[in-house]
Amino acid sequence: MIVYALIVLVMSIPVYFAIINYIWVRELDKHHFAIREKIEERIRDLALPDSSIRETVGILNRIQPGFSFTPVLGIAGRDSLYTIIRFDSFMQEREQFRCMVTYIQINGKLYRLLIETNMEEIDETILAISAVTVLFLILLLAGFIYLNRKTSLKIWQPFYHSLEQVKSFRLDRGQDITFEKTEVIEFEELNGGLNTLIKGNLTAYKQQKEFTENASHELQTPLAIVKSKLDILLQNHDLTHEQLHIIEDVNQAINRVSRINKNLLLLAKIENAQFEDVATIDLADLLSETLEQFSGHVQAKNLLLTNEIQSQPVITASRILTEILLTNLITNAIRHTPEGGMVELILNAGSLRIANSGLESLDGKSLFKRFAQVSNQRVGSGLGLSIVKEVCKRNAWQVGYSFEDERHIFLVEFMNLE
Repeated sequence: MIVYALIVLVMSIPVYFAIINYIWVRELDKHHFAIREKIEERIRDLALPDSSIRETVGILNRIQPGFSFTPVLGIAGRDSLYTIIRFDSFMQEREQFRCMVTYIQINGKLYRLLIETNMEEIDETILAISAVTVLFLILLLAGFIYLNRKTSLKIWQPFYHSLEQVKSFRLDRGQDITFEKTEVIEFEELNGGLNTLIKGNLTAYKQQKEFTENASHELQTPLAIVKSKLDILLQNHDLTHEQLHIIEDVNQAINRVSRINKNLLLLAKIENAQFEDVATIDLADLLSETLEQFSGHVQAKNLLLTNEIQSQPVITASRILTEILLTNLITNAIRHTPEGGMVELILNAGSLRIANSGLESLDGKSLFKRFAQVSNQRVGSGLGLSIVKEVCKRNAWQVGYSFEDERHIFLVEFMNLE
């Protein structure tokens, strides 16, 4: 709208000029004709002899600027009106004149009358019009900006309020949003649509949460029963070697299902923000305590484990989730390192780097997805790295993977250091 008004005002300047110039020229032409009529009428009324007329014409030519009165032999020509521009060398400026050429009969003799009027005032008029137009343009723009801001703040206030409500909405909190009433029909319809959408998502979220928790809890009992029955069956000395092998395979499958069930329940709890035990954690001490739990696994695979603590970073997070993060990363490194390989941990002021021996790079795109298997030789639950990713997401940390010099490298960058 402002741009449109600006264009119209700018285009109006030449229109103003054309209109005023037309009126100015027309008035000058009427003035010239009026002068012609008065001269002709007064000379005729005086009834002067030819000698006096010549003397009078000479005086007029000398004392009247822009005036030329000359006798003409022959017949009278047509009246002509025109504009001429001259350059004044003395004043060093351009001058514009409006001219009229006409013919007068005096005592039976024909005279050519030339009247010139300086149109210098037209330039001043144009400048005045331009100045006034620019002044009104500035006032118009200033008024548009002021009124637009004032009106926009008032009209769009319900929209910005709704936007803030949506930005602060957290699905895991389970809290509904209340939008303020507004007289703007479009905003009221928008709020109604948002309310319907949010309520539907909250209902689906609660149902999914309850289903996950109930399914995980309900599965624990039958899995425990099956496992206990298998343990009893393994104590039977009458079983053949083939039967023992089958039972052992079933027992391993049950153990894997149990781990998957526990990890799914853990993921659900993390996503539902059920770990609120935020505390100040000395990451170096927690890493050392976690590594002690894996000493037997390291010795069993004859691994070279190095733990380099370059600083003592302190973070603010859930101790349980941080311990789960470290456990899953170390477990993943040890499990997928060949016998006699190396596992290296480097802790500095802002990150934890875990590297282990490897032969080929893993698929970084699907590595942190649920049920993604990082190795075909060693089958896990497929949820360990997903839990790592979710813990980092909840704490606004960054986790990444790379493969360099035949080593798998996982890097966790901590953003909430003390």
